[in-house]
Amino acid sequence: MHDPEPVARVVAAYLDAVDRAATGLVEGLYLTGSAALGDFRPRTSDLDFVAVTAQPLGTSACSALARAHKQLRVHVRRPLFDGMYVTWDDLARASSLRRGPNVQDGRFRASANGPGDPVTWHTVARHGVACRGPEPASLTVWADASELAAWTLDNLDRYWLRLLYRASRPGDRWGVLSHLAWGAMWMVLGVSRLHYTLATGGICSKTSAGTYALGTFPDRWHRVVSESLRIRRDDRAGTGAASACLEAVDWLRMRSGSLYATPRERRHDVLAFAEMVIADATSRGQSRASRSAIVRPTRE
Repeated sequence: MHDPEPVARVVAAYLDAVDRAATGLVEGLYLTGSAALGDFRPRTSDLDFVAVTAQPLGTSACSALARAHKQLRVHVRRPLFDGMYVTWDDLARASSLRRGPNVQDGRFRASANGPGDPVTWHTVARHGVACRGPEPASLTVWADASELAAWTLDNLDRYWLRLLYRASRPGDRWGVLSHLAWGAMWMVLGVSRLHYTLATGGICSKTSAGTYALGTFPDRWHRVVSESLRIRRDDRAGTGAASACLEAVDWLRMRSGSLYATPRERRHDVLAFAEMVIADATSRGQSRASRSAIVRPTRE
């Protein structure tokens, strides 16, 4: 973990707030995301969690949790504490991948449409940090490798390929973000993470994905990957206007620290790299799926 102090502060504040609002409700709390993968950045990372209750949440429990998270936002502005609420039985079932009570941008939501993602379950099983409750190794956590691969392929198509198309359009929001340090880092390390999952079956952090990319892809791509790792280490890049203005000033004063001469030059490599990785990862995933679907004849 990059800096445990902010993480411990938020966890303590959350447990205090939720225990005051509903004593005994939350029986387990597990950190996922960057905090569990050893890549938490105090200024730019969110803090992701899975909270476990004995029974599905009713109306009164949801109201209590909404109050607890509202109180937490008052006392701790950053990092955002985002995640989901499940039962112990949910952890062991694939059906629990349907998204239920969750917290997004620090705000509790009693329900949400759309599926969950198996990455969270795999992270709890392999890397989860227990803040309350048994260690993950002693739990039964659903973590199916084929489901993870299928979800990763779908995410490449539904999210990353569409994001790449939007980033190539100057008038789109992503066309703007792809010029910025945050957009470059998000795209390069994001697609590298999914490539890693399809190639190895594992889950990795953004920084580990960059290291993996340096060892996997030709030298042609090393500069854009190293640039993305630099941005991640600097822990300053954001999506807001203030961050964009500061970045523009740094470019004008030649203090950006970038490995590129201009944002436009960097963006060219970012888009080309993302396109290459998505194509290669999709090819790997589809090939693996085809091999696993082969029905071998039985010998009589």
